Amino acid sequence: MRVGVFALQGDVREHLQTLSSLGVEAVEVRNRLQLDSVDGLIFPGGESTTMSKLIDIFNLRQGLLDFVGTGKPVFGTCAGMIILASEVLDSAAGQKSLAVMDISVRRNAFGSQLDSFESQVLFAGALTQVAFIRAPIVERVGQNVEVLATLEDGRIVAVRQGNLLATS
Repeated sequence: MRVGVFALQGDVREHLQTLSSLGVEAVEVRNRLQLDSVDGLIFPGGESTTMSKLIDIFNLRQGLLDFVGTGKPVFGTCAGMIILASEVLDSAAGQKSLAVMDISVRRNAFGSQLDSFESQVLFAGALTQVAFIRAPIVERVGQNVEVLATLEDGRIVAVRQGNLLATS
């Protein structure tokens, strides 16, 4: 399996290294040709406003929408969750998501960088240590969206809809 990491902005290197350590062929995706060559795609954490602008500057919006439509797996982490969401609460002026996942997310839901924290989350039956750094939360899920993980207080931090997976 060849997995692409959206490489115009964000935690690209970290995702590529993690995939490679798991024996997955991992490649950077910066254009339509590279996008068409992968079996799955990851939108990494980063800055969602910048990511949104770069999608349009590099004329990738339709290609990304077409890719999602193929049914191939797509995973959005942090800013990637925001990029996939159908509604972005507290969005920056002019920010556009791909609007492919029936969720409403709130950007920077936990506050500033100073408010970052780590927590254990029950995910796929296992307690997993995760970090929340200016992370979004899901405030609404559509009928076909499965909640995969919540914080102890009930805030939703991981969801799945068909071939789409998103985590805070």
